[in-house]
Amino acid sequence: MASTESAVQKSHYQSITDRMAADPGMGLAALRSIFEELADLAAEPEDVTYAEVDTAGARGIWCKPLSGAADTVILYTHGGGFVGNTASSHRKMAGHLAKAAGVATFVLDYALAPERPFPSQVEETVAAYRWLNEQGFPTDRIAAAGDSAGGNLAVAATLKLRELGEQLPAAICAFSPWVDMEHLGKTLETNADTDALVSMGVVTLMGQMYLGESGSPSDPLANPLHADLSGLPPLFIAAGEHETLLDDSERLARRARDAGVSVEFTTYPEQQHVFTFMAGRAPEADQAISAAATWLRPHLGLS
Repeated sequence: MASTESAVQKSHYQSITDRMAADPGMGLAALRSIFEELADLAAEPEDVTYAEVDTAGARGIWCKPLSGAADTVILYTHGGGFVGNTASSHRKMAGHLAKAAGVATFVLDYALAPERPFPSQVEETVAAYRWLNEQGFPTDRIAAAGDSAGGNLAVAATLKLRELGEQLPAAICAFSPWVDMEHLGKTLETNADTDALVSMGVVTLMGQMYLGESGSPSDPLANPLHADLSGLPPLFIAAGEHETLLDDSERLARRARDAGVSVEFTTYPEQQHVFTFMAGRAPEADQAISAAATWLRPHLGLS
């Protein structure tokens, strides 16, 4: 049974859905403002410092635990349907992951669609990975991580690196990844009454803005379910059982395993999409982040 604390997220999600329904003509600026409120769900992690970065190679926020490995990093790509949210909205959640893993985490502030459609976000993530490598982080000490659309980018950017013949990150961690741009997951229907935020209408609209006029919903870099996943680094996935995108996680895990990838996949009862937003406030979020951190450390060469 879901904790009382986690119910706060569902209530907040429902308030977003209600406001969107009450204003069907809501502009993009207002929608983005509402989604940025998700920053308030997580508690501020203790003993984590932050620093903004704005360079030619990458723009975002460093989340650094006071004690941790100096040569190891997590490249975190935030969710928000590719059209909303920022590094700031995900700073606290990423900070909890950084502290739990004892690893600096860089939250990439990539350009959003529809102003910058696919494949811009994939290219920016690849550029940030190269930038981290140039900062002295060896590839076997870099992990890719993200939630929702950011989970997609963590996988897609790794696929792009493989396509380019470059060294891949040591591991991939995805919370509630949204990977199916064709919207074929069965839980979009079966969990429609339990997911308070993500509906077929939401993913259809955001998917259209992300792909733009020329992107294909079956392009493997937009939809990793169409990719050859063989040779990818180990993959960690956590998802909520009540989310409409649960089937995305299930299919990604299955196809990765079928391709020979080592996969750790856990579902959390009665949890919403990206329930890890409740880091520091709900036990389910803390359990998932702790599990991800414990899984990541040995893959990054840490005991």
